[in-house]
Amino acid sequence: MDSLSASLVGMGLAAAGFAGTGVGLGYIFGKAIESFSRQPSAESSLSKYVWIGAAFVEAVALYGLVVAFIIMGKGG
Repeated sequence: MDSLSASLVGMGLAAAGFAGTGVGLGYIFGKAIESFSRQPSAESSLSKYVWIGAAFVEAVALYGLVVAFIIMGKGG
C-alpha cells in the first residue's frame, strides 16, 4: 500500500468520529427534551449541563477533523 492510499484510509478512519458525535448529540438533546417535558421547572437548571455536554461532544468531532487534516498533509 502506498502512502497516498494509506493516508486516505487514515483520513476515513479519523472522520469516523463524526458518526459518533451525531449519535451523541441526538441522544443528549433527546434525553433533554424528555426530561424537560417530565419536569418543566428543571429546565433552567438542566439546560446549562446540556449545552456543556454538547460542547464536549462537538469537541470530539473537531479533534477528528484536525487529525484528518494532519493526515491529509502528511500523505502523498
